Amino acid sequence: MKLGARIIKTGVAIVFALFIADILSLPSPVFAGIAAIFAIQPSIYRSYLTVVEQIQSNIIGAIIAVAFSLVFGNHYIAVGFAAIVAITIMLKFKLEKTISLALVTVIAIMEVQGDEFITFALIRFATVLVGVIAAFVVNLVFVPPKYEAKLFNAIHFTQDEIIRWIRIAVRNASDHGSTKHAIDQMKDRLIRIDQLYLFFNEERGYTKKAIHIKGRKLVVYRELISASYKSLDTLKRLHLHENEFIQLPDHFKMMIKERLDALLTYHEQLHLKFIGKLKPEHTEWNENEALVQRQEVMDIFVHQITITKEEEEFSSYHLLHLLSSILEYEEQLEHLEMLITSYQTFHGQELTVEIEETPF
Repeated sequence: MKLGARIIKTGVAIVFALFIADILSLPSPVFAGIAAIFAIQPSIYRSYLTVVEQIQSNIIGAIIAVAFSLVFGNHYIAVGFAAIVAITIMLKFKLEKTISLALVTVIAIMEVQGDEFITFALIRFATVLVGVIAAFVVNLVFVPPKYEAKLFNAIHFTQDEIIRWIRIAVRNASDHGSTKHAIDQMKDRLIRIDQLYLFFNEERGYTKKAIHIKGRKLVVYRELISASYKSLDTLKRLHLHENEFIQLPDHFKMMIKERLDALLTYHEQLHLKFIGKLKPEHTEWNENEALVQRQEVMDIFVHQITITKEEEEFSSYHLLHLLSSILEYEEQLEHLEMLITSYQTFHGQELTVEIEETPF
């Protein structure tokens, strides 16, 4: 079992909230600990938004709890009605993410009995607020997330797996069931990569220069992810039409294999080029030659269809999908190289990510 930073931060936030509540001599500090649990978020920006929403929900919950206690008392039926009203209002103001905290505030305040109800209600409100603020402070200063490094390594690791499976598949060496399982895994990883991209996108720059660099960097990362999707689509096509691919003439299969091997090597080099591990001018892919080769591929394919027997035309139709996927993958990589070269030219010194161990 792997302990992530968010798990550790949740524990630290609870301890910190309880500690602050104890220093302030607040009764029932457990409510501060509970509030801290709801406030931990995967990014600093989301933590800030959550704190703002939770303060609002805490205020709404406290007002409803005080009003219901003064009018109906603190009978458990009144608590239930107060919870319903609180949920309705939270949904009305689109604060559904913090409904749980509002209900904690309602219960914490309506539990109080006695003549000094208002005083205790304010104390309970402050106790919950302490937990929210404590969690925000922990999220801000304790192991702040570095989503750029996580994003690049997740893309690199996933792409490495896709490349490995394409090389196996194009040589007809892959097991059908294992390939299908690997494709499903890659899909899940790319979904998580999209989430990491959103987290990285939410990180805010504090100067115009930083914002400008971040914007260009986001474009490159978006294209890195798109290239991974294109390569996965190629793998899916190889897997889906493996029987048709096996039946192709040897010279045609060899042409596709050599072309894919060149593209995969090209893709690997682009990752290294992006992080400064490859000389900017070094690449094995020449765009002009690639264009000639693309035309060559289409000529060979048209010739192959011409000589194909009528009963085999369905196979040629599926082969067209495979070739289309390969050519789209190729064009995506060429566009990616253009963006990487441009970024390295103007902002290469700003990139500090390194290839690390598997992020999954």
